[in-house]
Parts: sequence; structure tokens; C-alpha cells
Amino acid sequence: MKEEIFEAIKRYETIIIHRHVRPDPDAYGSQGGLAAVLKASFPEKKIYAAGEHDPSLSYLRQPDQIPDHVYKGALVIVCDTANQERICDTRYEKGDLLIKIDHHPNEDPYGDILWIDLQASSVSEMIYEFYKTFEGEGLKMTDEAARLLYAGIVGDTGRFLYPSTTEKTFDFAKELISYSFDRTELYNHMYELAPNMIKLQGYVLENFKMNEDGAAVVSVNKETLEEYGVLPSEASQLVSSLGMVKGIKAWVFFIEEEDQIRVRLRSKNPVINTIAMNYGGGGHPLAAGASVYSWEEAEKVIEDLETLCKQN
Repeated sequence: MKEEIFEAIKRYETIIIHRHVRPDPDAYGSQGGLAAVLKASFPEKKIYAAGEHDPSLSYLRQPDQIPDHVYKGALVIVCDTANQERICDTRYEKGDLLIKIDHHPNEDPYGDILWIDLQASSVSEMIYEFYKTFEGEGLKMTDEAARLLYAGIVGDTGRFLYPSTTEKTFDFAKELISYSFDRTELYNHMYELAPNMIKLQGYVLENFKMNEDGAAVVSVNKETLEEYGVLPSEASQLVSSLGMVKGIKAWVFFIEEEDQIRVRLRSKNPVINTIAMNYGGGGHPLAAGASVYSWEEAEKVIEDLETLCKQN
């Protein structure tokens, strides 16, 4: 697959890179890192990064403004996006050839060329592997690309704590930090929280509920978000907060938006992406998400989680 992707990249003069909605550091990191590598390697080509900008990730990069006509005859690459409905900017279908690069279960095998690696910690790790594979054939790494890919790896491994972290992950991280970028500044952007976010985190830790089987739940409704002055997208940064709780097996974090309730599922061992799939979502075995449209439906998610933890 990598060879096919490289040949396609060499063949097309215009390349547009997409990622998923509600992006995280791996989405921005893999998309931006690939764009930076390709721009350095093929300065004569037109390389774009598409998608709606998330202000919380401004420290990484900003997407390009792309007129519709640019998609005509273009190669489109989608990074870190398991399902078509989660691709940010629906114009991804308007290109000439579509490539999917992802590390989630391939439940929606869209695209003309697919590179799926379920063992990869992140798509940023995959992009660095792609660079290394074709380094001898003209691909070039830059300080900016290294910064973005490192951020993506750090974000999706939870600072190298998650089980998806492998020896390869550490090897790649070691090589990436040899490039010139400020890791301290990057970490500060990624993990510093505003005072109102810290207070909301306190609310989360004070109000979560956990049963005797290690299933936990916390709900953040619109009124609570307004009270603390936090956006739903910002509240999602707190999903991992319960990971420090002794005895917890898996948890669900509900965040109410205007038209839906975001479901964030995390686990220390039980496979929870099957629950997410039951509600139109998906993700990794230990980190997944979905949406429900009422608190009654949210109760069903809780019941599913409690049953899973009881069986595990």
C-alpha cells in the first residue's frame, strides 16, 4: 500500500489532505506533518490541508482555504478518519483519486487505496514510517513536520502511557526529537488548562459515579458547561481524567451539545468500541466515541457499559 501511495503522490500535481471532524493532535499532526513533508519533497506541487479550523489546536497549524475548482483532478488523502461521515469537509469526494490512511478498525473501507495499520499508535506514527520508507527516494523531513508528527504521537499515546505505545513508537519519537523544535513549548500548549477548565475538571472528579464492577460515568450538561464557561469541544479534553481512579475498568463521559450528546468511552481493558458502534460511532478497542440524542438513550449506553464491565 505504501508503494501505491508513493506512486500516486509522484503522479499528481495537486494533493489535498483531509482529516476528521472535531480534530485531536493526531488528526492535525498527521495531516500537517504529511503536508509539510510533501511540500519539502515536491516544491513544484500544490499541497493543501483541508478542514474547519479548531482554535484549540492553533498552536499546531491552521488549515488552508481551498476553492472548489482545486479539487478537479486532485489526489485526496484522508488521515486518521475511520468513517466517511467523520471526514471534515465533504469535498473529499470531488478529487480524482482517494487514499485512506488510518489506524482504526476498517469498518468503512472507503477510498481507492487504503493503508490501515491497527498496530500503529497513531496515524502520525504511520506518516513518519512512510517518510522513512521512501527517504532514499526523495522524501524530506523538516523541523515543522517533525514537530507536528511528534505532537500527534504524544497525543494519541497519552504521553506514551497507552497500550498502543510500542518499541517502534519510542524509536520514532527518539528520531523526531532530534529535529529542532521546542518540546517544552509544545507540551505546554497540549496540556496546560485554563483556570475554568481546571475547575470543570474538579467538577468531573467530584461528580463521577462508579459501580462495584468498575464501570464509571460522568455527565456534563449544557448548564454546567455554561456555568464554567467551557465549550463542548474543550470539555472533551477532560475525558482521560478518570483514568487515574483506582478500580476503574471503563468509563463513559457524556457532553451535552445543542443538538446531541457526545459519548466518549474509555477503558483500561474491556473492549468498548463495540458499544460505540451500537450507537453509530466507533474507534479503538480502548478509546471510542459516538453520539446519542437524549438522556434516556444515554442511560442505555450506561447499561451496556455496566454489563460489559460485569462480564470482564
